[in-house]
Amino acid sequence: MKLYLKPGACSLSPHIVLQELGLAHETETVDLAKKVTASGANYFDINPKGYVPALTLDDGTLLTEGPAIVQYLADLHPDAKLAPPHGSLARYQLQSWLTYIGTELHKNFTPFFNPAATAEMKAQAGAMLQRRFALVESELASKSYLMGEDFTVADAYLFTVTNWAKFIQFDLGAFPQLQAFQARVAARPAVQRALKAEGLI
Repeated sequence: MKLYLKPGACSLSPHIVLQELGLAHETETVDLAKKVTASGANYFDINPKGYVPALTLDDGTLLTEGPAIVQYLADLHPDAKLAPPHGSLARYQLQSWLTYIGTELHKNFTPFFNPAATAEMKAQAGAMLQRRFALVESELASKSYLMGEDFTVADAYLFTVTNWAKFIQFDLGAFPQLQAFQARVAARPAVQRALKAEGLI
């Protein structure tokens, strides 16, 4: 398998999952501005969507969209319990978290990385992030991870997105449970390996 990524971007989430599962894989960075991979390939030829992450399987099949990729990876080794079993209520709760992180957190960070975004757009997004993180804070008050005491792929995604706060000077001071969660996830050996591989530590 090969994961196409940009260091620190949302592609860090499947990178963490690959490390957690100990799956053999390659990685290749992508210059998203130029749409060129580190080896000089036109990224649109690999992933017509033009963004990361993208995962090419050993048979050449392309899989895109972070939440789909991490569930696919988790299902390769169900014994690792990075995702609940298919058909269980817990699996739909996991998908609910992945959707929430993707639509309510991830997307609200977008204006801060868009040079064309106005101050008003950033202020609106920041206010939305405050409200959305407040819900996460309340959920983490009674458990170590989003789904309980077991680390799942949703936690890898939440960690990745929340990590962007430091790059945009978004104050997490009002969210001590979330800060503790970030530290807890960051300390995991697999997460350390992924961060190191991407040059983030």
